[in-house]
Amino acid sequence: MNTQIRILISITFITSLTCSAFAQDEQNFEYTTPQSLGFSAVKLDSLSKFLASAGSSSLILLVDGKIIFEWGKTNYKHTIHSIRKPLISALYGIYVEKGIIDTTATLQDLNIDDIIPSLSENEKSARIIDLLKARSGVYHDAAANSSGMVSNRPERDEFIPNENYFYNNWDFNVLGAILEQAAGKSVFELFKTEIADPIGMDDYLGEYSQIDGEDENASIPNVDGFYQYEKSKSNYPAYHFRLSARDMAKFGQLYLNNGNWKGKQIIQKSWIEVSTKAYSVTNPGYGIGYGMLWSVLMKNEFRKSSSFYHTGTNVHMLGIYPSSKVVLVHRVDTEKKYTFNQNDFYKMIELVWDSKIE
Repeated sequence: MNTQIRILISITFITSLTCSAFAQDEQNFEYTTPQSLGFSAVKLDSLSKFLASAGSSSLILLVDGKIIFEWGKTNYKHTIHSIRKPLISALYGIYVEKGIIDTTATLQDLNIDDIIPSLSENEKSARIIDLLKARSGVYHDAAANSSGMVSNRPERDEFIPNENYFYNNWDFNVLGAILEQAAGKSVFELFKTEIADPIGMDDYLGEYSQIDGEDENASIPNVDGFYQYEKSKSNYPAYHFRLSARDMAKFGQLYLNNGNWKGKQIIQKSWIEVSTKAYSVTNPGYGIGYGMLWSVLMKNEFRKSSSFYHTGTNVHMLGIYPSSKVVLVHRVDTEKKYTFNQNDFYKMIELVWDSKIE
């Protein structure tokens, strides 16, 4: 049986299910053949084999709002790690539009401080917009910091706000706290009511819990989100989301649609434009920058158009490529022991784009 026939049979099987976890999803995404939207079924078959051997958990490839490739347990929820940041960026866009949040407000205005050594006057002058761009100049310790964040962190008060880019979980964690303070609900509830429900996410229920991140025996709860406290480091917990690949794909498609979902404007187009442009160049060689909680592939002499994405632990990915009308979601079950590595990640991306028919 050739590859094209196998993929067509797979599509027919998926769309005919009536009692499976895919039943609700088919009301939102249409399935179509790769060839109809400019991708090679044969090469996507090679991608399938690679994902299985490397240890992926799922991958979805959307083109023009249609699923041309779906692999693995796309309804399975697990931690999205740093891809939490685009979710918070979206909520900020909504609450800025509502007039509830002013991104020029400073930490001093918002009465934001932290445990000893507390924030300096310089640090308290950082604005919400500086935190969104990872340019706050606040280098206090934080929950869920990676070893790289700790080892590369500048000294306290080494820079004034908006002078220096540093990818810092203090900024990201405090953004969650500011949002909750302004809206009066948890970030997990806000995401459900403002985004997940309006776009018909299948698996996200908004249930959340918390863990002590300093307890080596702490386990990840089977909910949609959880706060990770590390109270010896900071007052502010990290907020972790657990999403399925198919729900992440809907979020990505919402951004590809410029914030519109079936005629309803969920996020303003102007916010998407301003938050997905680069304010810092993070990798000049590859033309990568950072926007407002999004990484940006910048337009340059080798790249005809820009796109935006975010990764998690260098293995998860949510990528939006407007000029190609593509949304890419890749997942690895990092809540368990896994073999997928950063080299595999680059190979996965290479295979996806190699399957595009020129």
